[in-house]
Amino acid sequence: MRPAPRPLINSVAAGTATTALALAGAPWWLTAAAFGCFALGLAVVAIQSVLPQESAHRLAWWRELWRYRQLRRRTPPGRRAE
Repeated sequence: MRPAPRPLINSVAAGTATTALALAGAPWWLTAAAFGCFALGLAVVAIQSVLPQESAHRLAWWRELWRYRQLRRRTPPGRRAE
């Protein structure tokens, strides 16, 4: 049985606090680089939580996105129902 996933906010809070404590007194560029890497990792987690991970679901998602974009290109701007 898989353990329940931890809420993302717990990981964000722990990562931010640990990084802030480790970089206290560090040069500004090192602090900026560390928080940039942290933000990149957070963006990857956010994207993975939005996009489906099962291959059949992922394929259906990409096909639907492709179909939607094709329909948007073919429909004149005045006739789009948004």
